[in-house]
Parts: sequence; structure tokens; C-alpha cells
Amino acid sequence: MSVFLTGFPGFLGAALVERLTDRTDRIDCLVQPKYLDAARRRAADIAGGGTTVDCHAGDITEQDLGLDAETWAALTDRVEEVFHLAAVYDLGVDAELAEAVNVDGTDHVLGFARACSPDRFQYVSTCYVSGRYDGVFGPDDLDVGQSFTNHYEATKFRAEEAVRAAMAEGLPTTIYRPAIVVGDSETGETDKFDGPYSLVRMLDRQPRVALVPRFRGWTRHELNLVPREYVVDAIAHLSGLDRSVDTVYQLCDPNPPTVAEATRSFAAACDRRPVPVPTSQRLVRRALDLPGMERLTGVDPDTVPYFTHPTRYVCPNATRDLADTDISVPPLGTYVDSLVAYWRDNPDGRIEAMV
Repeated sequence: MSVFLTGFPGFLGAALVERLTDRTDRIDCLVQPKYLDAARRRAADIAGGGTTVDCHAGDITEQDLGLDAETWAALTDRVEEVFHLAAVYDLGVDAELAEAVNVDGTDHVLGFARACSPDRFQYVSTCYVSGRYDGVFGPDDLDVGQSFTNHYEATKFRAEEAVRAAMAEGLPTTIYRPAIVVGDSETGETDKFDGPYSLVRMLDRQPRVALVPRFRGWTRHELNLVPREYVVDAIAHLSGLDRSVDTVYQLCDPNPPTVAEATRSFAAACDRRPVPVPTSQRLVRRALDLPGMERLTGVDPDTVPYFTHPTRYVCPNATRDLADTDISVPPLGTYVDSLVAYWRDNPDGRIEAMV
């Protein structure tokens, strides 16, 4: 019997496979053909202690996951647990690609899961299925009449709707909604400098006294960040609990910093003294649309709305079911230096999504 996982060798997927080796003797990973060599090298590093990590060329956007009939039959016969992590994690993704990967891809993986009749379908969603909901958003919430900032949010919302429909039909399911995932809290390691790293780039390109945008509500709106190891450790633990069946977990910081507090933390880590400049999201987006401004400032325009994000996330289920463990979200101030140091040590790091 085996665990089947999509999203390998991605940022979360590779780390999660490492955690899963102690509970199964075989992990089958679906890998896009262009990443197959890298995936097999990563699998060879992880495999050991009696666990085989096998990589299968395929694509969630294709019917039958792009697998040949023999491989499909072998996998559906032996897989007893499915982890679906593969998605386009890109705030600026176009509608067609987001639809193909996040919505159609999830439908195809659900089809595979139905063919397996697994003990559990483990699905990684995102807190940002909330869209720009102005209020408190909990694990029991989904459709609250929200608007969406981009195609990423909208398609992840629709994908979770499909997963929840399958859960209602009897597929044993657990859903995980991470907040904004950043690097490892100890090493700072990440494979993609997106999201709040725009703030780091902006600060690092200025002199000691640095101008930062002060949007309306910046002392009220929250920036909910979680380090990679918290998300991976939480999924690895919660996915093994009997009581987590048919449960939604928001893997977020229960005490997140406000945008103002997060900005000051990143500024201190960059050795900058921030000078807030009152402005609006619209003015900043217009400025970033000017030729060369994105390259000059280092700010990805698609991240700007998240510094005026009106939603507050709560995580009662995760708090309850992780209470007897040492798995918790560290305060940003305790690891922000590691994030900035890793950024500075890896100036050529990837910004684009792994698609």
C-alpha cells in the first residue's frame, strides 16, 4: 500500500514527503515531465529506512493524470491515501492557466481518488479562498459573498467547493488552508521569493532611511504569515489523526502582526528605519505600472492588495488538535532575520511560480 502525492518536488511537497516516510513504506509522486529528473534526485535523497519514493511522469491537467493505463491501474490498486498539493501558487496567474491547474486539475485528482477509494483524501487549499471578505473568516466558512482579488483566489475557491462536494458525497477528506507561507523559521530557506519578499526587496534597495507606503488601515489590517515547517509539520500530524476526517484546518497565525508591525519587523531585519508615506493602493498600483518602476522598486504589483487585506483568519480546529504537540506558529519577530538573511544570501532566487 502507498501514499500518493501531487506537488512534488515543490516547496511544500518535498518537505511533506520527508515527514511521511515514517508512516508508509511507499510514496508515489506525480511529477510534471519537465521536473522529473530533479524530482528523482530529490526522491533519492529522501528515500531510506525502508521507504521507497517513486516518481511518475504525469500532469493533473490531463484526464487520468496523464498516466498510461498500466500505471493508473497499479496506482489505484495500491494507493490508500492521497495528498493533493499541486496548484498554481501565483497571484498574477492568468485565468486560463489557473482554471486548468487549480480547478480542472483538482477535479482530475478527485477522479483518481474515487478510483482508489482511499482511507483519506488530504487537500491543501488556502486561507485566501476568503477573497476580500471584510470580517472574521473561520474554517467553517467558504461562500460568504466575497469578491476575489485575482484568479488564484477565485480558482482555489472553486477547487475547494469541488473537494467539499466530494467530502459530502462520502470521500473521507481533510482540508488544510495555509495563510501566506514564507521560508523556514530557522534557516530562512524558501524556493520562491514572492508575497512579502516584495517588501524586503523594496527596503533593501533604499538607503538607511527608507520610505514605505502607509495604506489606510495599516494599523488594523493583518499580514498573516506562517513559516514552511509549521505548515508541513501541522499537515503531517493532523493528517494522521482519526478525528481530522471531514475537518477543515486553517493553518494561520492566531496572533498575526498588523501590516504596520510586519513592516517595522522587516525594516529592522533589513537595518532600515522606515518612514511611512500615506498613500492609497490605487496610487501605488498606478506608479508600479510606469515603465521600469517594478524593476526599480522590487515590488510585485500583485502583492499590493495584500497590504490592505480586510480579512481576519481564525484557526480553532488547528489550535484544538495541535494543543498537545510542540507545533505552533512562532511570532514573526523571532524569525524575520532568518528570512532576510536567506534572501540576501540568494539574490538570484526564483520569483515566478513553478508551473
